[in-house]
Amino acid sequence: MLASVACENEKKPNFVVILTDDQDVVLGGMNPMKNVQRFIGDKGVTFTNAYTTSPICCPSRASFLTGLYVHNHLTVNNSLSGGCYGRSWKYLETQTFAATLSGAGYNTFYAGKYLNEYGVKAAGGPEQVPPGWKEWHGLVGNSVYYNFTLSNNGVPTYSADLYLTDIIRDLSLGYIENQTESQPFLMVLAPPAPHQPFEPAPRHKGVFSNVTAVRHPNFNVADNDKHWLISMPPSPLPDEMMPELDRVYRSRWESLLAVDEMVADVVEALDTNSLLDNTYIIFTSDNGYHIGQFSQVYDKRQPYETDIKVPLIIKGPGIQENVKNDQPIVNIDLAPTIISLAGLKPPKTMDGKAIDFNNNITKEERTFLVEYYGEARDGTVDPKCLWNYDDENLAQCYPDYACKCQDSRNNTYGCIRRIAKRINMKYCMFADDENFIEMYDLAKDPYELNNIANDVLPSIKHWYQLTLARLLACRGNVNCDNPFETPNVIIS
Repeated sequence: MLASVACENEKKPNFVVILTDDQDVVLGGMNPMKNVQRFIGDKGVTFTNAYTTSPICCPSRASFLTGLYVHNHLTVNNSLSGGCYGRSWKYLETQTFAATLSGAGYNTFYAGKYLNEYGVKAAGGPEQVPPGWKEWHGLVGNSVYYNFTLSNNGVPTYSADLYLTDIIRDLSLGYIENQTESQPFLMVLAPPAPHQPFEPAPRHKGVFSNVTAVRHPNFNVADNDKHWLISMPPSPLPDEMMPELDRVYRSRWESLLAVDEMVADVVEALDTNSLLDNTYIIFTSDNGYHIGQFSQVYDKRQPYETDIKVPLIIKGPGIQENVKNDQPIVNIDLAPTIISLAGLKPPKTMDGKAIDFNNNITKEERTFLVEYYGEARDGTVDPKCLWNYDDENLAQCYPDYACKCQDSRNNTYGCIRRIAKRINMKYCMFADDENFIEMYDLAKDPYELNNIANDVLPSIKHWYQLTLARLLACRGNVNCDNPFETPNVIIS
């Protein structure tokens, strides 16, 4: 098991983690990343079944840092009241993989977006440096490209004209130049791209001017067998929305080009300083994204593959080169993986498990949880939209979105994602008045067009319901990785 390789070496490995913001993999979000493919993918392993535990920034990032499911770290959405850099999180900060490595003698460095509410006055301000980070350049608030404030080791510094991804690159290169082989280091680089407002660096504007949004079979289709939020009007979206979807799609790609350049520069700096051979490089995203699927506009927060499937590519000492691996990986696995590769023992309280890089089993069976807790009453229902009378229960409703809301209070769900050699299933239950259920056999229906919840045997549906309940209450890897013995049932 490669996760133990680092234990056998006297010299501890280094880690560089690049965490993008809202980068999909289903809609071609990795296509612009030529340097990532060349310097990480061709030199390491690409995981083709990597998922987030929650399709929203703050909960996902909390899971990434702690190895915990959302119901255990209690950061349930992007607001302070929802636990995003709230009181419970500040307790858990002492249990992140950064805190563990720092305590074991690692130099640690962070630059870019942290949790959405970090640094805002209500959460304590930018003077706070999270435990575990010896050099800290955390973005205050949510992703932006210009007009941002960084907390530089607790000193807030405002910038109006500089491009944030380039600043992160410059900070990382300066840090690498000061590292030596005598002490291992951990770097996390968290650029804003391709998060809204999808702003490319000036040098990249127009590079993909001829690119249009992917028109998969589920693009802008009216679908009445999904949760009510998906089928709310307008459905399908009006024709005048299509140019906007295309603009967003290509702007996202263009914003990623600065990240791709950063990756090449970081790899070159590691190589120049004789650090590359002993460094694990991990490239991933906090969640995916949808653009036009099922007549939605552009956002995340939904249980479909566009939103929950993420890129994950890892290279480093002992890892095979240019390999694709389809074992299911969840973002809660990254914290125990990093700790294990550092030669340390991950705590049993983590819900994820260390990746076994020697595992070549095709579609090794795994059943894991995706959970989301809908937001509402957050001031994002535009008065121009006809349903502003229900702004207590709706969110993310704008004229630019054709007034189609992207979230609601009862857009709250728990999903089982079950992947095995002959099984590729999804089961979701919503916390609404109906306990609405969606169920998809992705082996036969990869675009999730056919909700089979009313077509399967009651016994099968009952098993999924019980397993979901168990996962929503699980704690620790032993409990969360084995929710129930899974029956060998194929949906026909």
